[in-house]
Amino acid sequence: MAKSKASTNPLMDAIVAVCKRRGFIFQSSEIYGGYNGFFDFGPLGVELKKNIKDAWWKDMVHRREDIEGLDSSIIMSPKIWVASGHVGGFSDPMVDCKVSKMRYRADQLFFAPVIVDGEKIGYVSILEDGNMQADAEAAAEKMKRKGGHQGELAPIELKDYTEADESEWALIPSPATGEPGSLTAPREFNLMFETKVGALSDSSATAYLRPETAQGIFANYKNVVDTGRVKIPFGIAQIGKAFRNEITPKNFIFRSREFEQMEIEYFISPDCDWSEIHQEWIKYCHDWLISIGLPEEMLGRDVHEKLAHYAKACTDITFQFPFGEQELWGIAARGDFDLTQHAEHSGKPMEIFDEAAKKKYIPHVIEPSLGVDRLLLALLTAAYTEDEVGGEKRTVMKFHPRIAPYKVAVLPLLKNKPELVERARAIYDKLAKRYNVFWDTAGAIGKRYRRQDEAGTPYCVTIDFETIETDGSVTLRDRDTTEQKRVSEEELYKFLDEQLF
Repeated sequence: MAKSKASTNPLMDAIVAVCKRRGFIFQSSEIYGGYNGFFDFGPLGVELKKNIKDAWWKDMVHRREDIEGLDSSIIMSPKIWVASGHVGGFSDPMVDCKVSKMRYRADQLFFAPVIVDGEKIGYVSILEDGNMQADAEAAAEKMKRKGGHQGELAPIELKDYTEADESEWALIPSPATGEPGSLTAPREFNLMFETKVGALSDSSATAYLRPETAQGIFANYKNVVDTGRVKIPFGIAQIGKAFRNEITPKNFIFRSREFEQMEIEYFISPDCDWSEIHQEWIKYCHDWLISIGLPEEMLGRDVHEKLAHYAKACTDITFQFPFGEQELWGIAARGDFDLTQHAEHSGKPMEIFDEAAKKKYIPHVIEPSLGVDRLLLALLTAAYTEDEVGGEKRTVMKFHPRIAPYKVAVLPLLKNKPELVERARAIYDKLAKRYNVFWDTAGAIGKRYRRQDEAGTPYCVTIDFETIETDGSVTLRDRDTTEQKRVSEEELYKFLDEQLF
């Protein structure tokens, strides 16, 4: 399975290992050696992913009166991607190492001159990650020491490869070989996957797998306005697959070629205070992430200084991943660019009549855009914990109950006692009508608890001899504290309803 370097990222390795071991995530096409940039979600992973999407949809659509849902097709008219600018400009700068044949995104490859007492003695290069500044400084110190240079080393100021002068291209070492002169000049690489639609295979049949879900919303904007009885301000939400032919997929599922997005286009009046609404959405999104289990201290914000020509503002909610602080949820103020482009290219009007203002206009847009897979990785990171219980090391995934794959595990103490199994099965059947419940009879009860801890199941219910011989109570065990208490069946159902809804 694709993973980061074990020597520098033990937490990432541990997360990848538990994902494989417990059936969260598998490398796509693993029996054929894997397929880089693609992943399959196993029994626990698909439940975790579904719970994330369900929680987002419930809170963003069902519990708000101003947002409608949509599910647009993955393949749409290629004219949509011409209008949006993706055909002409959806690309990343690419650079190749001519010796190793490795390919890198130029804006993720960083370099700096190494200067000792005002004299440039060479260059260092480093791939983007959370430790790149420290790694670059260590490489510069090594270069100074190896070359026998005396004097003070100037601060290492990293820039990405797109900022290199032509004169520097031959001097910057390749990350693959460490030798200068093998990197090509940056060139643009279109990220869209092409496909063919219909019987013909010429250019007239060319279509694209969508690189984002947003354009499906814009293309259906008038349909929703005409059928949904919406009024400004309102939003359209969508969850769906997107595809980007990433040059260098990396960091497990953080950047892959097939992923899911949860996006909202929130339409507002051009006369309103867009900045205030933008800030409200940033806070709303931030608070929602905390509500499903991300610690506030692991979240941050990155206000973009470089903006697309049509954007008024963009702020990313960031997260402290094992490989450094990275973008998690982008909230952009996009103006009226997209709807104006589609109006011009389709010839169809995109204006809305604002009853309150008594006028027509093309609305502006606030766009909160979140990747399901990236959020799933953040939740795995926040949940992963190692501790000791009774002197034994324990791995536990402390998922918020709302998004945990299984909510409850029902465990008869012994599988060869029919009276225990029968009573446990009756409780399981009743709980399964309300929650995703796991049934486990294999092994000692302690081992079964450990399996559920690693799967992230918040509660275990054990049916033992006291259940059937005395008062009918069961043992309820808490995943995080490992505390156990006796409760009646009635108390059990009431407690779970309070904790899991």
